[in-house]
Amino acid sequence: MDFHPQPQPGAAKPWAFPAPQRGALDNGLTVLHCHRPGQQVVAVEVNLEAPLEAEPQGLDGVATIMARAFNEGTDKHSAEEFAAELERAGATMDAHADHPGVRVSLEVPVSRLPKGLALLADALRAPAFADSEIERLVANRLDEIPHESASPARRAAKELSKQLFPADARMSRPRQGTEETVAAIDASAVRAFYEKHVRPATATAVVVGDLTGVDLDGLLADTLGAWTGNTAEARPVPPVTADDTGRVVIVDRPGAVQTQLLIGRIGPDKHDRVWAAQILGTYCLGGTLTSRLDRVLREEKGYTYGVRSFAQVLRSAPDGTGAAMLAISGSVDTPNTGPALDDLWKVLRTLAAEGLTDAERDTAVQNLVGVAPLKFETAANVAGTLADQVEQHLPDDYQARLYRQLAETGTVEATAAVVSAFPADRLVTVLVGDAAQIEEPVRALGIGEVTVVTG
Repeated sequence: MDFHPQPQPGAAKPWAFPAPQRGALDNGLTVLHCHRPGQQVVAVEVNLEAPLEAEPQGLDGVATIMARAFNEGTDKHSAEEFAAELERAGATMDAHADHPGVRVSLEVPVSRLPKGLALLADALRAPAFADSEIERLVANRLDEIPHESASPARRAAKELSKQLFPADARMSRPRQGTEETVAAIDASAVRAFYEKHVRPATATAVVVGDLTGVDLDGLLADTLGAWTGNTAEARPVPPVTADDTGRVVIVDRPGAVQTQLLIGRIGPDKHDRVWAAQILGTYCLGGTLTSRLDRVLREEKGYTYGVRSFAQVLRSAPDGTGAAMLAISGSVDTPNTGPALDDLWKVLRTLAAEGLTDAERDTAVQNLVGVAPLKFETAANVAGTLADQVEQHLPDDYQARLYRQLAETGTVEATAAVVSAFPADRLVTVLVGDAAQIEEPVRALGIGEVTVVTG
């Protein structure tokens, strides 16, 4: 009987994060584009330099309302007509506001790219900001706020920001505003914010997809190139400051059967040379089911379904004034809140005393670097990452270099970075739960002064 020879694996193909090409339109709009063969749905991301800290006093949330209003009609189309035009083009458009600025996203089949770009350009160039639409968006936002307050995770995040940052800092307040500030927003406030901060000269467009046979320069010139606006001087950016004195704040939710925990402080952003080691060490601590926190709190003790540690850039700047949120989050059953926190702190102290193992480091590198080719299979993920780089003032090849740095980072470096990121005595702990049951056990741990606030 004849057997076919056993197939042998081929040589692994080298992979690197796609490198974009950079240019600019006559109106000052910066453009990055990246040809991705086979990606028939083109992703476009537009970064607008309209940060939350630029919102007028008493109008927190106006950037969010403006971002949502980009989808609500233009000088050519009513809100209903604009939605219908997007649907006919097979396109989706979305926008959101965050501390660095406003991001507008478009996805459209490459065959409909001219129409999609034209609609995007109309939305940016001449948004309607109709009084009735702004009133509706404000009402919708006001309806959302009570639901967000009811969410333990959202409530914990709100309290941590309030605790960490000075009261006069925008970062101390909810990103999308409070009931009081949102209620004060009207169409004139949205128009004023748009006119002051939205212009092509300070914006960047990222285009990613299969651009075979596409005259992208011509398309952009005819669409986003028609957007006009004045130039503006760079806004001064105040440094990010925070108080990470070790303490505990309990947000009282009588009768809660679980305690939501969020433990955090701020640390360096991606411009710091420690970022790669910090990401690697943080992943070893709580980045996946096999990380230390899960191994102890979930697998060994059964306190939780999962606990995660992460680093999230808040605002980035090359001069070192940026910052990232370093945090541990999860939920535990109410009776075991004290024991769970005790074990969590033991994990941190053991990590500081003994360090990570080579096996932990190797697994983290495999997971972080090895999945990258799959993570960036879609044009949207590539475009989003390139837009993040622009927003964070990073070089175009940053992501590619980061994966090389992760692969080259050793166990000792990762240990030093994660221990520095999560010092056991410099963490602000927010607990959303039943204070009557958890206050005394938490006080007994000695991890910081304990304060109870209303939920």
